[in-house]
Amino acid sequence: MKILLSNDDGVHALGIKVLHQELAKHFDVSVVAPDRNCSGASNSLTLLNPLRAQELDNGFVSVNGTPTDSVHLGLSQLLCDVELVVAGINKGANLGDDTLYSGTVAAATEGRHMGMPAIAVSLVGKYEKNYETAAIVTAKVIHRLTSHPLAADQILNINVPDIPLSELKGIKVTRLGHRHKAESMQKMQDPWQRDIYWYGLLGQELDGGEGTDFHAVANGYASVTPLTVDMTAYQSIDEMKDWISELKL
Repeated sequence: MKILLSNDDGVHALGIKVLHQELAKHFDVSVVAPDRNCSGASNSLTLLNPLRAQELDNGFVSVNGTPTDSVHLGLSQLLCDVELVVAGINKGANLGDDTLYSGTVAAATEGRHMGMPAIAVSLVGKYEKNYETAAIVTAKVIHRLTSHPLAADQILNINVPDIPLSELKGIKVTRLGHRHKAESMQKMQDPWQRDIYWYGLLGQELDGGEGTDFHAVANGYASVTPLTVDMTAYQSIDEMKDWISELKL
């Protein structure tokens, strides 16, 4: 199997190096990733500047763009016969509502948009020491996908607790949980007394009970959540038809 590996932490990040090392034991893996940290980039594209690809000494390809740019460029121009897109290992969680902002999940989503099955994988913890655990879980999931292919409109979002493999309790299929709203932005001043602003901390779990990705990871399990790229709220369509039909133009 030929795999395109990307991320949002940048081509030099430890997570992508560890994941490449593990996946290369089993598959043909090529790395195309941003030249810098693009955390929180979501599905953004570089539209007003040209993209440039540079091959590094280790064979990885560095792109002066976003995670989405990297996957699109890799699939459309740089690589042939790719069968799977993998994004990660992200430094930190992509759980619940975080997936909307995640460049890691966006890289996988771009692979799906371009017709490839795709996986996003993140390591959840304060210190991010056990990337090998997440890499091995990812390899095992990929092996299973060869006989259980993904639906055409879905990607897999994997979150693995930052613990040794020997302490991992297993893998659970989950749904996304939800957070309270994030803390407000913080206003402060730089050394020249000019106003600057920082985003606040992530909100605490509002919906983090059993069955959610939050709950699985907090209890020592790797979480695998199938995500759909179709965000249509189908349950609201019939109700909206009634009141939309009453609008006078």
